[in-house]
Amino acid sequence: MIRITLFFVLLILVAACNPKEDYPALTENTSELHDESLKPFYHGVASGDPLPESVIIWTRVTPLTQLPNIDVSWEVSTDENFENVAQSGSFTTIPDRDYTVKVDVKGLSAGTPYFYRFKALEGVSAVGKTKTAPTSPTQLKFAVVSCSNYEWGYFNTYARVAEEEELNAVLHLGDYIYEYGQGKYGDTTIGRFNIPAHEIISLQDYRDRYAQYRLDPDLQAAHSHHPFINIWDDHEISNNSYVDGAENHQADEGDYQKRKAIAKQVYYEWLPIRESDTHYRAFSFGPLADLIMLDERLAGRTKPLDSLSDATLQSEERSILGKTQLGWLEQQLTNSTAQWKLIGNQVIFSYLNWGYPTFNINLDAWDGYPAEQQQVADFIRSNDIKNIVFLTGDTHSAWAFEVTNHPLKDYNPATSEGAFAVEFGVTSINSSNSNERYPTDSVIVHEQKIVNTAINPHLKYANMRDHGYLLLTVDAEKAKAEYKFIGTLRERDKTLRTEKTIQVKTGEVRLEEVN
Repeated sequence: MIRITLFFVLLILVAACNPKEDYPALTENTSELHDESLKPFYHGVASGDPLPESVIIWTRVTPLTQLPNIDVSWEVSTDENFENVAQSGSFTTIPDRDYTVKVDVKGLSAGTPYFYRFKALEGVSAVGKTKTAPTSPTQLKFAVVSCSNYEWGYFNTYARVAEEEELNAVLHLGDYIYEYGQGKYGDTTIGRFNIPAHEIISLQDYRDRYAQYRLDPDLQAAHSHHPFINIWDDHEISNNSYVDGAENHQADEGDYQKRKAIAKQVYYEWLPIRESDTHYRAFSFGPLADLIMLDERLAGRTKPLDSLSDATLQSEERSILGKTQLGWLEQQLTNSTAQWKLIGNQVIFSYLNWGYPTFNINLDAWDGYPAEQQQVADFIRSNDIKNIVFLTGDTHSAWAFEVTNHPLKDYNPATSEGAFAVEFGVTSINSSNSNERYPTDSVIVHEQKIVNTAINPHLKYANMRDHGYLLLTVDAEKAKAEYKFIGTLRERDKTLRTEKTIQVKTGEVRLEEVN
């Protein structure tokens, strides 16, 4: 009897020391895309927002069941074998943040490459590589990207960006995801279908869409090789979004402010970005360059107009930045002592006549907000601020402008007099451009029509048909843009070519082609 009693006492003690709860299975709408070799870190690793002494590292853990919390350990090392660990720690993730992990690793050395990894649920993540911002560089190199649409084809651009060496960061200018349902804005003939099938509106919808994108191996490669500096454009929320609404948000889709809040929440969950009261922010890369990332959608943009004939077009009440951000931008430009001022800019700042019979001016770009456009131009001119480079996404086309504004009567294309900055526009990663709608030969003819003509004498280069990225290199003498294009979207392909290299020398605004 005593032996039986002791046996049951031991069983109770063992159970008490080894508590185990049963949780429901975690069902993932994107599980069909999981690579089981990466378990439980199916979505890879990422880093971002590099500062001289810190950088964000990111991952996502996917448990088998709906665990209330997961303890994740992390390490940052100066070597890939993690023999010289510089920093380490732990992070507890929960369902309310979709099991994502984001750590601001501090106490690092400036301008230094680091390796990082995570451990959880008896698994180890892939090893990521990142780099802190330098404080005294002689050269900086950035890959500039924009507009990735899962259904339009493979992310070959991201794969080529991953292969770039010695990048300080990847500058992503927005449209990291697209919100549309299956087949609404894409080409699904190669078998890439949006998840969920409908337009994303709810919290779970947005989480599923980001999860799908982050399961793509080419996007994972780019994130794991380089730190990203991201800014949102419109499709992270809904097409042509602004403070109070969006072209692609309809009354039967619920409250726009709720949808916007959800979109912002999930963006911050899934991207390696610092969170603060403002999305716009600046980065210092020593005396060589300051990087100013603008928010041209949610900080202060008023509703875009539908027509050039609208009587309110010139109103000073119409804004793309909002007064607070505009004042912040002016302060950043005034206080900057860096040689180059790089401005991460979602929509084209330069005046642009697109040259189509039924479409000339894009009212969703800065041209649709001419009073504020003029205010920025006047501020730069009156303060004699030199070496400004606008870096622009959105249009799915590549551009090079000597920046002036409309009317062009004060600009001399022979001498570049009247220009006050330069602007390099990057084409899309894979979102559709002109030759997905028109024959390539016709697009080339149109490019020739609008470049260096009476309607756009300040426009020195346009490519409206290829996909890829822009490689920007700055040093004490020049800022150089290399326009790099991939071969195809229809299959995974390593083809990459540099079609054009254009540079501007320090202290000048005249663009010159480099052979």
